[in-house]
Amino acid sequence: MSFSIAGKRGIILGIANRHSIAFGCAKVLHELGAELCITYLNEKSKPYVQPLADVLSPALFLPCDVSNPGELEAVFEAAEKEWGAIDFVIHSIAWSPLAELQGRLVDTSGDGFSKAVDISCHSFIRSAKQAERLMKERGGTLITMSYYGADKVVAHYDMMGPIKAALESSVRYLAAELGESKIRVHSISPGPMPTRAASGLAEFTLLMDAAIEHSPLHQLATPDDVGHMVAFLISDWAKAQTGSLIYVDAGHHIMA
Repeated sequence: MSFSIAGKRGIILGIANRHSIAFGCAKVLHELGAELCITYLNEKSKPYVQPLADVLSPALFLPCDVSNPGELEAVFEAAEKEWGAIDFVIHSIAWSPLAELQGRLVDTSGDGFSKAVDISCHSFIRSAKQAERLMKERGGTLITMSYYGADKVVAHYDMMGPIKAALESSVRYLAAELGESKIRVHSISPGPMPTRAASGLAEFTLLMDAAIEHSPLHQLATPDDVGHMVAFLISDWAKAQTGSLIYVDAGHHIMA
């Protein structure tokens, strides 16, 4: 069986600009023949994503702020109307209040932590719920993005560490619950990359420098590298894999 994802249809959540991991995924999947629905956060962010949509030629280009009631559900309803069924969802969304992201975990507020969990973790669970009815006939793949800070303490990651740990645990439970419908669920853990989201971390340049120095391959992974892994996971070549946490970080996670 030759490798192919041509004709597979799916939703990509979280493109903010050309440096986004979500855009790296979308670009690779588009080049390999997948049909896409992509989203932008709001009208303020749309001008940054519109030129990327012009390149990707998605079947659907829709607003989606998962913190606004009904917007996420509307994306899946549009995909159902357009295609009837989907083959994949790529969830690349994370958020926390900047002041709390750069502060101590012990000082986080209940409201800030709750909203960060809702946007960064529960929105993936909600996506799985919406995708389930669109994948029941032939199965599909759900993928979200985590980070090494879910497992080890990373300086200045603080609030997001426990939230990403919850996301990784959610992947395992969703994989168990949805397996009977042939829906596969994975989390990918990219290494540090110069994305908009990562720029909110204090001393992020030092984190990238350390990753290059200590990783076995002495390099950073790229959004395209994540896209290549995503393409494999949504392909039929990965049909016996689910519930995995897969690192795309030049091997940095194995080093002490």
